[in-house]
Amino acid sequence: MISADFSAILPEVVLVLYAMAALLGAVYTGKDELAGTLTWATVAVFTGLAAWIGLSAPDAVTAFGGMFVDDPFARFAKVTVLLGAAAVLAMSADYMARRGLARFEFPLVVALAVAGMMIMVSAGDLMSLYMGLELQSLSLYILAAFRRESVKSTEAGLKYFVLGSLSSGLLLYGASLTYGFTGTTLFAGIIETIQGGHVSVGLLFGLVLMITGLAFKVSAVPFHMWTPDVYEGSPTPVTAFFATAPKMAAMALFARLVFDAFGAAVADWSQVIAVIAALSMFVGAIAAIGQRNIKRLMAYSSIAHMGFALMGLAAGTEAGVKAMLIYMAVYVAMNVGTFAFILSMEKDGAPATDIDTLNLYARKEPIKALAMLVLLFSLAGVPPMLGFFAKYGVLLAAVNADMVLLAVAGAVASVIGAFYYLRIVYYMYFGTEAEGLETRMVPAQWILLMASAIVMVAGVVNLLGIEGAAALAAEVLVR
Repeated sequence: MISADFSAILPEVVLVLYAMAALLGAVYTGKDELAGTLTWATVAVFTGLAAWIGLSAPDAVTAFGGMFVDDPFARFAKVTVLLGAAAVLAMSADYMARRGLARFEFPLVVALAVAGMMIMVSAGDLMSLYMGLELQSLSLYILAAFRRESVKSTEAGLKYFVLGSLSSGLLLYGASLTYGFTGTTLFAGIIETIQGGHVSVGLLFGLVLMITGLAFKVSAVPFHMWTPDVYEGSPTPVTAFFATAPKMAAMALFARLVFDAFGAAVADWSQVIAVIAALSMFVGAIAAIGQRNIKRLMAYSSIAHMGFALMGLAAGTEAGVKAMLIYMAVYVAMNVGTFAFILSMEKDGAPATDIDTLNLYARKEPIKALAMLVLLFSLAGVPPMLGFFAKYGVLLAAVNADMVLLAVAGAVASVIGAFYYLRIVYYMYFGTEAEGLETRMVPAQWILLMASAIVMVAGVVNLLGIEGAAALAAEVLVR
């Protein structure tokens, strides 16, 4: 039994052992001189683990008495998280070196954060849920404040830590209420206590508090207040990381909790999530209109996109979960390409984040501008880009679940949100004459920008094969 348990969690063990060994090696040798080597070694480890997990048998395995679940749903989320994190590290290596941020701790803290995310998406118990969540959260607090000489970065880390601690407290209080009213922390045990398709009032309070804690992690309204400041204040590679892997992990954990532990009472939580989704879509779309800083704009974009992903979850159906998984995978791919471009933005040798600097950029760099246009169209949900089909999937799931008003709200919010994406396109192609923007793009950034743009166009053929994996993952979760 012990060997079977260890086999189920072996990828997580390998990642943690790598991080610990690399940390000891860096401390006792050249320290920051190894930063570049460790960054690329971590990229290789992430990619190798993603291949290992993705090619493993499709069986569902539980370990440690049900506390850890290794199933197709967890594997889909883990592969997305690992590839997203690998892409961010690869495109950040040159930026970190040129900005004096190339410290050996960076890739290792990212590795520990990813280990926490992998535990999160495989959680089958409230305790393993919290262990994975806190390992991820503590690592992210450190990353937000990674630029120690910057007031904004320090403020971002402190703000994220304080608000994150509050959300963790709410989640823990909800978990304790759930344990008190069910007598178990196992998801499989909690769902067995639900009678007649509805939860008791006390258990409902516990569920709402846990939803509140997780809504903070995915930066959903009204628990989104940290996102713009943290995105702006953090170093840009850290912002890119925040916008990709942690979002996928938190959304997968959200789905795991509501279906594995409360799947017998969908009516009790779907309406709550529907309200959060609608608020997120509109607040994200409207608040982004006035943003001139592209990192803050991407923060509000993230809030809106999480609203669309939550729409699929609110449907409470297998089709809704499948649409949510596809949406999150596409979202991660879009953000990898977008941030590869943002990382390359410079003016007078310093990082540039004002969207006004993109005026007539297409005249200078037509290929890069075209790739960015494709990504922005996809983020806006303009057909025939892949982002359109991802949005169509969650809207269709909501309609099929008799949530027509939510689907209509999503369509309206998508139209509003298209404004600030298309405004950037307008600046790049039809803006006014201004001092030119430099985009010093290293090969890794160029490859990821182009690959992401190509995926947004070519992926419409068969979603690059991920539809079958998402369908299997959703079927296993909503059983």
